[in-house]
Amino acid sequence: MPRSREQPHAISRWRSRRARCKGRFSEAGDSRVAAGDGVCCRPRLCRVGGFLQGRSRKMSDFEQRIADLSPAKRELLRQIAARQRAGQNRIQPRPRPERIPLTFGQRRLWLLDQLTPNLIAYNESCALWLDGELDASCLRHAVQALSDRHEGLRTVFRSQHGEPSQHILDRVDVPWQALSAQGTTDAERRDAALALARTAHDQPFDLSRDAMLRATLIDAGAQRHLLVLTLHHIAVDGWSCSVLVSELQALHDAARAGTPADALKDVLPPPALQIADVALWQHDALGADALQTQLDYWQQHLDGAAATLDLPSDRSRPAVQSFRGALWSTQIPADLYERLEALARQRQATLSMVFLAAFQALLARYTGQDDVVVAMGVAGRARVELESVVGFLVNTLALRTRVPDDTSFADLLEQVRGHVLGAMENADAPLDRVLEVLRLPRSTSHTPLAQVMYFFQNFPTQTHALAGLHVQAADKVELAPTTALADLTLFVNQQAEREVMFEYSTDLFDEATIARLGGHLLTLLAAATADPHARVATLPLLTGAERDELARWNDDTRRELPNERTLAALIEAQVERTPEAVALSFHDRALHYRELDQRSNALAHRLRDAGVRPGSLVGLYVDRSVEMLIGLLGILKAGGAYVPLDPTYPTERLAYMLETSAARVLVTHRALLDELPASFRDAGVDIVVLADADEALGADAEHAPDDGAGPDDLAYVIFTSGSTGKPKGVAIPQQAAVNLLRSVAREPGVAAGDSVCAISTLSFDIALFELVLPLTVGAQIVLADRDTARDGLALRRMIDTRAPSVMQATPATWRMLLEVGWRGTPGLKKIISTGEALPRELADRLLPCADELWNLYGPTETTVYSALCRVTAGDGPILVGKPVDNTQIHIVDKHMQHTPTGVPGELLIGGDGLAVGYHGRPDLTAEKFIADPFTARPGGRLYRTGDLALWRRDGTIEVIGRIDHQVKLRGFRIELGEIEAVLAQHPGVTQAVVHCREDSPGDKRLVAYVTADSTPTVAALRDHLKATLPDYMVPSAFVVLDAFPLTPNGKVDRRALPAPELVAGAADEGERIAPRTEEETTLAELWGQLLNRRQIDVRENFFDVGGHSLLATQLLARIEQAFSVELPLRALFEAPTLEQLAARIATERERLQPDDLEALLLSLEHLSDEEASARLLATTARPGDV
Repeated sequence: MPRSREQPHAISRWRSRRARCKGRFSEAGDSRVAAGDGVCCRPRLCRVGGFLQGRSRKMSDFEQRIADLSPAKRELLRQIAARQRAGQNRIQPRPRPERIPLTFGQRRLWLLDQLTPNLIAYNESCALWLDGELDASCLRHAVQALSDRHEGLRTVFRSQHGEPSQHILDRVDVPWQALSAQGTTDAERRDAALALARTAHDQPFDLSRDAMLRATLIDAGAQRHLLVLTLHHIAVDGWSCSVLVSELQALHDAARAGTPADALKDVLPPPALQIADVALWQHDALGADALQTQLDYWQQHLDGAAATLDLPSDRSRPAVQSFRGALWSTQIPADLYERLEALARQRQATLSMVFLAAFQALLARYTGQDDVVVAMGVAGRARVELESVVGFLVNTLALRTRVPDDTSFADLLEQVRGHVLGAMENADAPLDRVLEVLRLPRSTSHTPLAQVMYFFQNFPTQTHALAGLHVQAADKVELAPTTALADLTLFVNQQAEREVMFEYSTDLFDEATIARLGGHLLTLLAAATADPHARVATLPLLTGAERDELARWNDDTRRELPNERTLAALIEAQVERTPEAVALSFHDRALHYRELDQRSNALAHRLRDAGVRPGSLVGLYVDRSVEMLIGLLGILKAGGAYVPLDPTYPTERLAYMLETSAARVLVTHRALLDELPASFRDAGVDIVVLADADEALGADAEHAPDDGAGPDDLAYVIFTSGSTGKPKGVAIPQQAAVNLLRSVAREPGVAAGDSVCAISTLSFDIALFELVLPLTVGAQIVLADRDTARDGLALRRMIDTRAPSVMQATPATWRMLLEVGWRGTPGLKKIISTGEALPRELADRLLPCADELWNLYGPTETTVYSALCRVTAGDGPILVGKPVDNTQIHIVDKHMQHTPTGVPGELLIGGDGLAVGYHGRPDLTAEKFIADPFTARPGGRLYRTGDLALWRRDGTIEVIGRIDHQVKLRGFRIELGEIEAVLAQHPGVTQAVVHCREDSPGDKRLVAYVTADSTPTVAALRDHLKATLPDYMVPSAFVVLDAFPLTPNGKVDRRALPAPELVAGAADEGERIAPRTEEETTLAELWGQLLNRRQIDVRENFFDVGGHSLLATQLLARIEQAFSVELPLRALFEAPTLEQLAARIATERERLQPDDLEALLLSLEHLSDEEASARLLATTARPGDV
C-alpha cells in the first residue's frame, strides 16, 4: 500500500493515464499498483536511470559545478534538462511530403490486402446499444466529426511502382446506413439487429478509395437502436476505438446541445498528432539500420525455434488461409482471478505474464513440443504522445518459451517474465522484418511464428454515456464475427475484467474443441495458483466431468467371460452342439466338426506321449492345409501353446524362434517332413510329430487328453519384428484369447451358418479370427492355399466360387482384389479390414462390396484386436472405434497424464487381453508392459503400443500414426530398427536408415538408405537382408548417400531423405540393355507406370527395383489387358526379370487350345491376301493394343 502522502497522487496519475483508452495490451501489465512495485521494471513505462547517471570523465568539471549548487538549484536543473531531453525525443507534427509512407503496421496490412483482396478479416466493428429518445441527425453529425478530426479515417492507400503511400483526403462523407430490424418480439428484433450488424461488418473495404469509417444505425424497436461503426484495421486498432467512442460521446452531446454540425470538430482540442506524423517519424527514427540492434535481439531469441506449432485440430489445414473464424468466451471465477493477481505479485510479475505462461504451458501440453512460440500483441504506444493518436500502431512480438520436463510453473513464469521484458525493449521491430532476418519460409496457409496469438487488456472502469441515452457496448461474441486472424488467439479482459475469449479458425477447429481448451486453461490456472512449484508437465488439465467421461468409456466394456476359459474348451463345446456341421473346407476336402475334433484329439494324445504338458511350447511348421488346423487344435487340446513357423521364412529366423521358445516338440506334415532344416535340431527340437488328415483313427480320438490347459496357461507364442535385429515372441494366455473371440463373435459378429474365408498366414496373429473363432460358434472355415492367398486373380475366383459370408484381410489384400476387378460377391455380409490403417478412399471402394465394412485394430501384445469400428460412408478419417470387451484404453502424454479429447498421445491398453509378455525377454517385457496407475486392481498392467492416438468427442478412438519408427506394411508390423540393425552388419555399410515411403497414393514401400566405405551393389545388400529377414522386410529400393540429412538436434531427418531415383539393378546405365521385342517394349511401359521408372533394363528383376506382391497383381491385370494373356502370380516369381517375363508372355500368346485354333483358322481362311495384309497392318500399327 502507499506509504507517503505523495504516493496516492502518483499512482492516481499513472492509473488515469493508463485509463485513457479502453484497455492495454500485454505491455501494460497489472492494473493494480502497490508502493513496492518497481515502475522501471514494468516494460516501457519509464526510462531507467537519472540525469546524472552514465556521465563520462570529460564531464567532471560540470559535475563539480553541479555538486556546488544548492539542492533547490540542482532539482530545477534536473527538471529543465528533462524537459529539453523529452522535447528532443518527442514525436512532433511534421510537414507532409508529396508521398507519405505507411507505418510498419499499415504496410503489413496493405501487403495482406494486396495478397487477398476484399479480405474482411481486418474489419473492426464497434457496436453500441442505444436505449432512449435518439436524435439520429445529432449522432450522424458526431460520427462525421470523427472523420473530420482524424486524418487516418479519411486516408486512402495507393501505390506507385509497387510502393504504397498514404493519401489524406480533405473531407470524406462517412457512409451512413439506416436500417430496421424486423421481428414480432424484442428478442427477435435483437437477433435481427445483430444479424444486420454482422452483414455491415462483413462488407469489404477498398483501401485505394473507400472511407475507412462507415456507420450503420439499426432501429431495433421502441426507443432502442444499435449503432455499428465499422472500420478497417489499417486505420485503427483496439486502442483507437476506445478513443473514438470517448470522443463520440462528447461530440454527440455537443450536437444535442445545439452546436452546429460544421463546428463540431472544434468542440474538442485538435489531435496533437495524426497517424501520418507517426509514419514519418518511424521512417526517420527507425528506418535504415536504426532497428538493427533490435533485429539482432530477435534473431538470437528465435534462432532454431520451430516456425510452426503443431496444435491438434479437428480438420487439416487448408492450402490457403481463408481467415474464416469465430469467437468463444467464458468467465474466470472471481476467487481464481484474485489468486492469480496474488501469484503475480508474489512472483514480481504482471497478471499478463501469468496468463501468458499458463497459455504457453497449455500449448506445450497440447502439442507435445517443449519449445513454444506465441505471438503477443502490443499496443505500440509506450510514448505519452501516442496515447491519443487514432491509427494502427499494434506490433506483434514472437515470444519463445522453452518448457523442459522438469520445469515448475514458477520457473516458467520467471522465464516468461524475462522474455516479456526483453521483448518490450525491442518492440519496435516489425514482425515482417524479423521473419525476413530469420529467413523463414513463407506459406499461404499460415504466418510463421504467429499461428497462435495472445492479447492481454487491462480493463479500467469506463462508462459509456450519451446525453439522453443509456449506452451499452454490444458483446463481441454476440456479434459473432466470421473471421480469425490466426489459428488461435487468446484475449484476456478484452471486454470486461475476468473475461477469457478465444478467436479461432473454423477451418481448423470446432466450437466444442475451443470450449474444452478454455476449460483446460482454467483448470491449469487453478492448479498453478494452488502449487506454483508443481511441474508444468503434471498440472491437471481435465475437468472433473472429463475424467468421469473417460472412466465411463472404459467401464462400458466390462462383460462376463464364458464358463469355458480355454480355446480347446470353447471348441469342444461347439462340437457337442453341431457335430455334423462342416467345420473346414479346403479344395475338395470337407471336415465336419466331429471329424476335425477326432483327428485333433488323436494328435493331442501323441503330443502328450511326446511330453507336451500345459504350458509347453510346440512348434507348428506346416503349409496351408487341413493338417495346419489339425496341428493347431491338437497342440491346444494337449494343453500346449503353438508357435507358428512359416515355411517361407528364412531358415535362420525360424531356428532362432525355435531356440528362443525352447520348443522341444515340432508338429509338421508329410509334405514338409523331408525338407526339415537341420538347424531345427540344433535349435533344440528333439521330437517331430506328424499331423495327418488321412490317418486311421483309434479309440483315443474320441476324447481329448485329461488335465488340459487352464485359463492362465499360454495359448500361443507369435514372433513379431524386433528392434534389436531379432524377432520377439509374444506370449498370449488362454483367457486373453477367449475374451477376444467372445467379443468379436458378438461384434462384428460371426455365428452358426456363416462361412469365413481364411487367407492369413498362421504367423500373423489375425489368423486366430479366421481359424479358431468360426469353430467356437458353429461357422465354417473356407481355407485358401498359399498360392491363392497371394494371387489376386486366383483369390477372386475362390471368393466368387465359395461365396463366404465373412472375410478378413489387410488393406493391401483388399486393394489387390479391387485391382483385378473384384466388386463384391453375393452373400458376403461382412468385410473386415485389419493389420494396418484403412485409407478412406479404399474404404469407400469397399463399402458397396458387402453389407457391412469393419475396421479392427490391435497389436499382437493385446491379443489380436483391442478396438473396432463399423465404417460408414463419409469424408472423415477411418476410426479404430471403441474398445473390445474387458479392455481399457488410456491415451497419455509422455508424462503419463491423460490427454484431453482431441489431443494426441500414446495409446496404452489394459484389461483381459494383455499378453503375459515377451517370451524369454523380461527386460523388454518390463519396458513395454507397465504397472497401471489408473486402476485400483492389484497387478493391473498396461501395454505401451507406441501408437499415436486421440479420443474423439463420442468416445471413439482415432489412431493417427506411430510415436517411434515402427510401421505396418501390407499387414505386417515391421520394426525399421530391425532391418537397420541387420543392414548395418554388412561389411561395407557404415550407417543405415530404413524409411517407409508413400510416394504414390496407396503404394507404401520400404526404402533403405546407407552410407558406405565402398559402394555396395544393390544385389549384395538385398541378398544380405534376405539371408536373415522374411521377404516382406526386405526394402524394395536402396539408396547410397554421401551423408544423411540431419535435424538441428543432430538426428537423421527422415523427412529430408530423397525419394529413390533410378536404382541400379543388374547393370549400370552405360551397359543397359533396352527392350528389343514387342513384348519387352510393352512390358517395359507397364513396369515404368507401376514403378515410376523412366528406363528399364531387360535384365532387371521386378522385385529388386521396387515391385512387391500388390504391384505384381496390378501388373498381371495390365498384362491381361495388353496381351490378352492371363498369368498366375507365381509366373512373376518364376520369371521375375523383364526379358524372362516377356518371353513367358510371348509363349502364352502362341499357345492356343485346339478349339481356339480351329476357330481362328476358320476366321482367316476365307480372307483374301489383300484383306489379311490390311488387318496385319492395322494390328502392327498399335503393338500390344488389343
